[in-house]
Amino acid sequence: MTVTRGELAMLTTTGRDPLGLLREQNATREQWLIPLRMARMAQSPFTFYRGTAALMAADHSRDPHSGIPVVSSGDAHLSNFGFYATPQRTQAFDLNDFDESAWAPWEWDLKRLVTSVIIGGRDTDRSEKVVQAAAADAVRAYVSSLNTSDGYSPLERYYSHFNQEMARRHLGKESRRVLEEAAEDSRKRTSDRAARRLTEETADGKRRFFEAPPVMSHVADEVELNVADNYRQYLLSAKADIRMLLTHYTLEDIVRRVVGVGSVGTRCYLVLLRDADGGVLILQVKQALRSALEEYGGFPQPEVLTETTGVSGEGARVVGQQRILQAYSDPFLGFLQSASSGRSFYVRQYHDMKGSVEIGELGDTAFNGYAIVCGAVLARAHAQSVNARKVVTFIGGGKRIRRAILDWSNDYADLSLGDYQAFISSEMVDEKTGR
Repeated sequence: MTVTRGELAMLTTTGRDPLGLLREQNATREQWLIPLRMARMAQSPFTFYRGTAALMAADHSRDPHSGIPVVSSGDAHLSNFGFYATPQRTQAFDLNDFDESAWAPWEWDLKRLVTSVIIGGRDTDRSEKVVQAAAADAVRAYVSSLNTSDGYSPLERYYSHFNQEMARRHLGKESRRVLEEAAEDSRKRTSDRAARRLTEETADGKRRFFEAPPVMSHVADEVELNVADNYRQYLLSAKADIRMLLTHYTLEDIVRRVVGVGSVGTRCYLVLLRDADGGVLILQVKQALRSALEEYGGFPQPEVLTETTGVSGEGARVVGQQRILQAYSDPFLGFLQSASSGRSFYVRQYHDMKGSVEIGELGDTAFNGYAIVCGAVLARAHAQSVNARKVVTFIGGGKRIRRAILDWSNDYADLSLGDYQAFISSEMVDEKTGR
């Protein structure tokens, strides 16, 4: 092993240039959207943290690590867990963002989650006692769930998942109620509802997306034709049953849609499909960049993943890692690589019972319960990797690792707050749109 458990508490604060890294990222994005990205990141310390996965990966690269890699989310903060529909039309609760997914030391994901508990808790005006208890319980849940998974066979770990029934058994009344309300709200988020809210019927009987710039706007004709051509390439990466299903639909409209915080400035499109009876299906085509864990964290990737990415693009990485980390994945997942631009994309359904928990609306007890759930879900994802047993052995009883993760995460929360304050005082934030 590279380090002891206690050494995982070490945070290196030298050699950092957080604003320089953000400028470097901005240079590769659509420049007309950079002010919007900066404005969203400037809203609060937590939204800033959400947009700085690359910065955290760069900081990880300077710190001691366990040397035990697992398939990782790369951005496992509290807002990147949520509900979505399974292919069986039931609801699952799981990780739901995989843009940065790759192989990395297991503790990098856990530290990002625990730090988000601390920053998110402080950002929603909770007492330090409540914040620290939630952070500690997230680590306990991760360790406990990973130990439980170690007693399962690989097949049993593969089939395990988190659902509302598990929440009822393991969480308090307030936490159960909050998750159930969030699940109920997400069940309403369907392609039909999205079509009613985002599209209108034209005089010729077709449907067309509304214009709502800069968040949603139609693209130039040549871009639309390129996306349409790439849609056909996506079909080749989709499963055979999905390819057959999509033969019942025709492509009716394409729009650019700005999403998220850290993703603002990358290329993202919505594709409106209709069947012969007027039924709608909306797919999201989202640009996939190189994983921050590799690009900024500097962590070497397995040869098989490097080869896959080299042949099929970063979209193939995102889709592959998502299928590993989630208990159930969107059946419409696929990827493509533009022949004209070389850019990589992945494809998924838009608003298929997807929803997340707004941490600002949680009481303290529910906030703690939500942190526990996220810790357990992260453990289930990491348990799929062949190195999971090595992680269990490294962690041991859990007390020392909990202290190390908490110490590092508290220090990083303070460091991130300083970065945020420097950010909002910089020229990067437009005073008219900043906060």
